[in-house]
Amino acid sequence: TFHSICARFLRKEMNQLNLPYNNNFVIYDTEDQLGLLKKAMEELEIDAKKFNPRAILARISDAKNELAGPTEYNDSAKEFFEKIVARIYPIYQKSLEKNNAVDFDDLLFLTVKMFKENSSILEKYQNRFKYILVDEYQDTNKPQYLFLKMLAQKHRNIMAVGDDYQSIYLFRRADI
Repeated sequence: TFHSICARFLRKEMNQLNLPYNNNFVIYDTEDQLGLLKKAMEELEIDAKKFNPRAILARISDAKNELAGPTEYNDSAKEFFEKIVARIYPIYQKSLEKNNAVDFDDLLFLTVKMFKENSSILEKYQNRFKYILVDEYQDTNKPQYLFLKMLAQKHRNIMAVGDDYQSIYLFRRADI
């Protein structure tokens, strides 16, 4: 899967990157994420009864799937709810970092960031993967697309198979 290959790349390269993680990071599931999020909300005195933590987590996930970190999200926040999320997002992300943890969205977000910022690492993997086959392409989202685009850029040998009538990941920002 995209997540497993990104986790593998990050575990191999994390110590070379200027990121607050090391290569034995843990991957948080939804319950772990909600725990961190609720603590951030308590710290900011934001009532979880007025603002649904799952809705906030979904909005943070959407931001990461648009490759927007806390600063970029804050800069684009206009509506009241977005401004609430913009207050929580940086604390949530710092809590992940403090725990040497990433969420599933970070796996893609950080790999794309790594490829953009470190051409030697990107080239290493471009040379390793001369041919790329993607199944269920209709369910890819922006970070997955950019990951594939960068990885295939050197050899331009990519085959994608998909059926737009079978798309099931619109909730994960899949973009047919």
